[in-house]
Amino acid sequence: MSLKSEYSAKIKSAAHALGFLSCGIAKADFLEEEAPRLEQWLRQSHHGSMGYMERHFDKRLDPRRLVPGAKSVVSLLLNYHTDKTQVDPKAPKISTYAYGTDYHFVLKEKLKKLMQLIHTEIGEVNGRVFVDSAPVMDKAWAAKSGLGWIGKNTNLISKKMGSFFFIAELIIDLELDYDSPTTDHCGSCTACIDACPTEALHQPYQIDGSKCISYLTIELKDNSPTEFKGKMDNWAFGCDVCQTVCPWNRFASPHNEPAFEAHEDLLGLTNREWQEMTSEVFTTLFKNSAVKRTQFEGLKRNIKFLSS
Repeated sequence: MSLKSEYSAKIKSAAHALGFLSCGIAKADFLEEEAPRLEQWLRQSHHGSMGYMERHFDKRLDPRRLVPGAKSVVSLLLNYHTDKTQVDPKAPKISTYAYGTDYHFVLKEKLKKLMQLIHTEIGEVNGRVFVDSAPVMDKAWAAKSGLGWIGKNTNLISKKMGSFFFIAELIIDLELDYDSPTTDHCGSCTACIDACPTEALHQPYQIDGSKCISYLTIELKDNSPTEFKGKMDNWAFGCDVCQTVCPWNRFASPHNEPAFEAHEDLLGLTNREWQEMTSEVFTTLFKNSAVKRTQFEGLKRNIKFLSS
């Protein structure tokens, strides 16, 4: 076994031991195919008010600009799927990824441990860890490393596990064995396109982010445009529709990460309790949650929009 193969095996074994669903490795290089797609997406203003998507264009397409001397992008998936649901069917809904502790905290901790293991098992390796807080095209890199394909709903999909997982990366200056991309298995299915409440998936493999419910309830700081009244499917934070209807998610299994368990009072909230939520209750329920991103005022604004 070559050193590259040995190191790759050690990294994947360590990732598995830390609870990651899977780990794939791609060569750190310029994303040629993605460059024109990203340029067109921005030109069509499909990023809405997310001005940060226009910044660091070169870094977004070339990891060597983020980590000098980078040789490999190690992509990792962490399951967050759950069978648990909110009890009151009339209550405003939040995406299942936000039920528990903010994934940024959980993933960062695991990635730091993985880097420590790399230093212990392999030696001095320079690099950085990323959890969607830097200009890294995580789905593109995960697809390049064979962890799945980017589906018609623009999410990364795995034949074995569906799509209810977080994606994170290590970009390191160590040369490794590189995995091969998988093939597309969406076929003629259009379930996600047909089900999207706001028609954000206007055509296969493209999303108008400015119409996506996740954007409208999280990224957008103003009131949602009136054109979306009655189309939000009762989502107050995020949206799971295009994943829930995806046939590949019949293979998704519940996560076993304690940090992703919902706060004991969250799922039982009634519609009335959501409507009358105070800032104190918000702080208690969402202390370490991704929902804090929209803040109390933002969540109340979203809930009010749903009922107006």
